[in-house]
Amino acid sequence: MLTEAMDPQVPLRILRDGGTVVDGSEEHMAICDLSERAIRITSELNTGYKPLEERRRLFFELIGKEDDGTFRIFPPFTTDCGMNITVGRNVFINSGCRFQDQGGIAIGNDVLIGHNVIIATLNHDMAVSRRGDLIGAPVTIGDSAWIGSGSIILPGVTVGRGAVVGAGSVVTKDVPERAVVVGVPAKQVRTVDE
Repeated sequence: MLTEAMDPQVPLRILRDGGTVVDGSEEHMAICDLSERAIRITSELNTGYKPLEERRRLFFELIGKEDDGTFRIFPPFTTDCGMNITVGRNVFINSGCRFQDQGGIAIGNDVLIGHNVIIATLNHDMAVSRRGDLIGAPVTIGDSAWIGSGSIILPGVTVGRGAVVGAGSVVTKDVPERAVVVGVPAKQVRTVDE
């Protein structure tokens, strides 16, 4: 379990800043403890029917933030940590989404996230001897963005304000504001006129 001396925000800050958490270190153990906490809370969120208010309560307990009353989520939802997610006002997360948030996920206002979206914020060292190390790279989703069903957002990506990620796309690089991107890897095909 997490030692009393280790503030769980320490390894999260390291990863959010693009740093490395070494496999087996005290910071790594803190990340593992946060994962166990996330499994407990998301298991409760995903078991049986719960009214929206209860789903909100559990989600905001998971991320350790205050509920502003505008957030909506359809379970199931899973995350590897939970404590490195921020959401703006009027965010909707549809069912089946999986977030790997140790490296930080910042979601702006008025964002729509479709079914079965994956957002990843970690990589591993390429060297076999250090493969268990965690390398953080935060993901940012700008205000009024729409992430289509089945999309995958990879570590370090910023999706700009008003952008649209087409269903099933794999986003490997930043998406400009109001851009519409589709494909594997995602490429811009047009812009949102409004």
